[in-house]
Amino acid sequence: MSDSELETLRQSLSQLKQQVARLESEIADREVPAAWAPQRFYSAFYGMTGFVLGGVAAMASLLFNVIGSTIAGEHPLRIIGVYLTFPLGEQALRLTSQGGSDYLIDDGVILALGCCLYIGTGMVLGVVFHMVISMLSEGRPLIVRAIVGTFLGVLVWAVNYYLILVWLQPLLFGGRWITDNGLLPWWVALSTHLVFGWTMAVISPFGEYRPYRRLTD
Repeated sequence: MSDSELETLRQSLSQLKQQVARLESEIADREVPAAWAPQRFYSAFYGMTGFVLGGVAAMASLLFNVIGSTIAGEHPLRIIGVYLTFPLGEQALRLTSQGGSDYLIDDGVILALGCCLYIGTGMVLGVVFHMVISMLSEGRPLIVRAIVGTFLGVLVWAVNYYLILVWLQPLLFGGRWITDNGLLPWWVALSTHLVFGWTMAVISPFGEYRPYRRLTD
């Protein structure tokens, strides 16, 4: 075999190797699974993130009430004492008064538990708020999310106070303290729900689903 024929074979072999490498690269690229994306609204993800964001919104709402109560000359955690009348009855009002309490547990501990209950309730409501806000206004301007948050806040306030608590608390505990405007004015309760809804509207982008993008050559 002449040198020219041997060189031709070598060139052919080199071309075949290049072609094999290219084919192997194409096969490897096609074997990489495509990025997963939900086919419908990702309820599980938005429910989980709403649970977390709801806790943040509840703390903002509670801080708003603490500052507002202090300015009004009331006990900073007056709203917690009123809300605790649902599990504790009328005696819970003594937690934010000068009369002390008859409980074996210190008042401060009960108020701390009440704050935890308040935030926990906000976390549960955050699931509903975040899912609705995301379904109706995800990716839209803040004003649109704020309108949805306002509507949800007013709706939850009206349903809780005038369709549920107005008859449920007297039935279970013999009194209507949460809906008593002398203890907790209606506008305070409404503003609490509005602050919660507005906070959820502001922080909802932090709970948006963004699929993972794999970096490729």
